[in-house]
Amino acid sequence: MSYEADERWADYQARRVELVTNARFEALAAAFENAVPELSDAAALTRLAEDGDWRAFTRGLAWEAPSGFVRVWSSHPGQLMSAAGSGRPSAVWLIVNYAIAARLFRHDPATMLYSPLRIEAHAAADAGTVLAFEVPSARLRSFETNKVTQAGAELDRALGDLVEDLGLPRPAALRR
Repeated sequence: MSYEADERWADYQARRVELVTNARFEALAAAFENAVPELSDAAALTRLAEDGDWRAFTRGLAWEAPSGFVRVWSSHPGQLMSAAGSGRPSAVWLIVNYAIAARLFRHDPATMLYSPLRIEAHAAADAGTVLAFEVPSARLRSFETNKVTQAGAELDRALGDLVEDLGLPRPAALRR
């Protein structure tokens, strides 16, 4: 079976930020996972049913996740990559701010390519940790929709707040 399809594409410029810090990897990863609690899709749907409506659901999340972000996926590739000869610890997280994601989805479901956000941390070669992510608004501007661009700026602010909550300086790319 084959289907017809029209092809659309958009070029955009991404901006990756890498924060090199003197924090130990284990301490920064633990702080991140403490600040951004885990919430699977199944658990989110259960809570949504219990809370009764979307606003109650997002308000309830604000109590557990003051940053507004929850972790929907985690991986620790450093453990697997050690078999390939790399001994550096690493963690990758997908985090979502459901209140902002709902607005993005309402304007264009394809924005879910960029929400949740992907965050990566690894032990630096010499000492400390590197925390890396892409600036949300840079990717979301490619949709050329004002409301999506505004939500991207909100994600920038929320991500900057989270970085500060971890004890790191707000990156210049997230200052508005």
